[in-house]
Amino acid sequence: MSRTPDDLAAAIRGQKDQILARRPDEKNWAATEVICHLRDIEDVFQTRLESMLLNDELRVYSNPARVERWVVDRQYLRNDAGAALEAFRRLREDTVTFMRQRTPADLARASVHPRAGRMTMGDFISLLAAHDDNHLDQLRRAIEGRA
Repeated sequence: MSRTPDDLAAAIRGQKDQILARRPDEKNWAATEVICHLRDIEDVFQTRLESMLLNDELRVYSNPARVERWVVDRQYLRNDAGAALEAFRRLREDTVTFMRQRTPADLARASVHPRAGRMTMGDFISLLAAHDDNHLDQLRRAIEGRA
């Protein structure tokens, strides 16, 4: 997870803004939108991790439609991909620092997700790593013009 900002930077290095803002089709995000999503969702993930540390069996709320609305409401395609990446990098550094300070007991703390069920902090961190991989692949496909 600590490498994700560098992986994103390598993927967009040398790409023109038009390529980064091009959607492969009407349904799939452009590379810039992927980076903005990662930036914005990182704050949500940080809050969830901190809440898991402070609350026993916290019931979390998940609204995928809200995340989809951010693309339009926050005008992701008008964002500068490089600036969004740097903001994501700063947030991710905070998340990684937080995670490295966790004890085994902390990692065993859990929340209850509406779709995934009971998840420990360790499970959630694994989910976050998989989320990174999924969106990095999505970003690369978008740059290539593939859905």
